[in-house]
Amino acid sequence: MEKISVVQWGTKHGHARGWLERLLESKEIIFHGIYEPDAKRQNQLIESEDKIWKDVKWLKTKEEFLINKNIKIVFIEESNASSLKALEFCVNNNKHVMLDKPAGYNYEKFLKLVERARTKQLIVEMGYMFRQHDGFSRIANWSKSGKLGKIFMIRAHMSTNLPEKNPVNNEISREGLSKFRGGVLYDLGGHMLDQICWILGRPIKVTSFFKNNNSKNKNFTDNSVVILEFENAMSIIDIAAMETAPPARRFEVYGSKGSAIMEPFEPAEKIRLCLEDPFENFKKGVNTITIKDVPRYHEPFNIFINRVLNDTTPVRELNHEILVQETLMRAIGEIDEKI
Repeated sequence: MEKISVVQWGTKHGHARGWLERLLESKEIIFHGIYEPDAKRQNQLIESEDKIWKDVKWLKTKEEFLINKNIKIVFIEESNASSLKALEFCVNNNKHVMLDKPAGYNYEKFLKLVERARTKQLIVEMGYMFRQHDGFSRIANWSKSGKLGKIFMIRAHMSTNLPEKNPVNNEISREGLSKFRGGVLYDLGGHMLDQICWILGRPIKVTSFFKNNNSKNKNFTDNSVVILEFENAMSIIDIAAMETAPPARRFEVYGSKGSAIMEPFEPAEKIRLCLEDPFENFKKGVNTITIKDVPRYHEPFNIFINRVLNDTTPVRELNHEILVQETLMRAIGEIDEKI
């Protein structure tokens, strides 16, 4: 079978290097290189001590790959401010896209672009890399299958520690993210919304609380809480930008017949599963389950490439991608609440 050809667009996203490693090592594709429209950024990376940026081919113009019909896939690793413009070029030129999170800052534009992609039978998949995470997968399966009973509460904590300014890539800093309402919640919240909406669906109400408690840039939200209300459940997400490393990232699901608590989820370690009734090889009461800590991008990459090559069923349908972005935009107040 002829290998499929792939390009990476951009390097300013926080996941850009991680996806690049996978693109370079994959034997399933032909990797044509990176297009970085910011020449200063490109030179900075080439001159850095990180050898990976010296091992790639740098494309001079976007037309090199957009008009090349042999290049079928683009991984978009642009900054949050520029990702939708890149997506528009890719969809207009019939490319399948792995778009890193979140899906830009203009929900209506994102919606139009993914609907255009759907009409053209193009795949647009979001780069939420916890979808194949052993712990999240297990908890979602238990929740959706009814093993935990009726889910009434999900709590998620996913903080980080961002510098005020980042000389290497200021898009990943408090100053760089201050142009987005919701700040750190806008940047990271989609990961948790991806999991919560997968289990509970669309919230009927979203209420957010944003604070600047620790940052010099007063336009930046560095401390955030979002409350999602569902018909028979609630969910609470809290994300801050100044937690001591390594952050205690935690995911908790509570149901009428059991609960599952995972901390930390990076690196993956254990789940505390508490059950009213035993199932499979799990006993009544407390079970401590060791989970696999697998590379972030390996399995998501394989699944996406397989989708393009073999038209396999996606892990998340396009309507789910839309739901996650809509809920994030509701959470930061960029679109009105809808009941």
